[in-house]
Parts: sequence; C-alpha cells; structure tokens
Amino acid sequence: MNGQKFLTAVIFAALTLAVSSQAFAQADIIEKRQAAMKSNNANAKAIKAAIETKDYATVETKAKDIMGTADRIPSLFPKGSTTGKTKAKPEIWEKPDDFAKNAKNLNKAAGELASAAKAGNDADVNVKVKALGEVCNSCHKEFRADKYSE
Repeated sequence: MNGQKFLTAVIFAALTLAVSSQAFAQADIIEKRQAAMKSNNANAKAIKAAIETKDYATVETKAKDIMGTADRIPSLFPKGSTTGKTKAKPEIWEKPDDFAKNAKNLNKAAGELASAAKAGNDADVNVKVKALGEVCNSCHKEFRADKYSE
C-alpha cells in the first residue's frame, strides 16, 4: 500500500513538473516576442525622430535592426504559444504562411528604407517609412488583438 502511494506521488510530481516546465517555456517565448515587438516599436520611434533631423545614418541602422527582428518573427510564435498575457490572435497559427509572408514584407520594407536612408534621398525616405508603417499596421490588424488574452 505504501509503495502504491509513493508511486502515485512520484507520478503526480512528474506530471506537475512537466506541466510547470511547459508553462514556463510558453511564458518565456511570449516574453521574447514581446521584447522583439517593443524593440521594433522603439526603432520605429527612433526612425521617426531621425527623419525629422535628417539623421539618415540612424534611420539606416534602426531599419536594419527591424530587418533582423523581422527574420525572427515567425520563430517567436511557435504552435501552442497562445496562453498567457499575449495579444497574438489565433489567425497566426491558422494562417502561418500569411503570417510568415507579413514578416518577409516587414523585412523588405525595412530594407528599402535602409537603402533610401543610405542614399540620403529625402523623398524616397519619406515614401519608404510610410510603406514600413503600412506593413506594420497590416500585420497588426490581421494578427494582433487590441487587448491581452488571459
């Protein structure tokens, strides 16, 4: 009888540990993707400020930072990472190809902005920064909820 209680306790502890590990891993990936998106937001704000002062070296650098984040976006949304404090909509996992395409579009738009900034072309920089904003807004409209789930 004591052996059976011990075995039950061991199984319960193992299951609890497995569930806890999965919850912590999910919280970790959500924190990573939120940090990436906050970084993109900070870079976008820095780009806006740099354009106002025609600091195109900063525009180029920050646009390249966004490109780096864009490359990582699909991997920051693994299947099943839907629970916890997140604004990620189920459409991310229902339409993964569309979601990945949005990340590629972000990379492309940021790259075009970086190139325009490197060339120092005022008109082109203004067109490309607008295009970058449109890519961000398009993805957020389709794949990001207004409020956190929980």
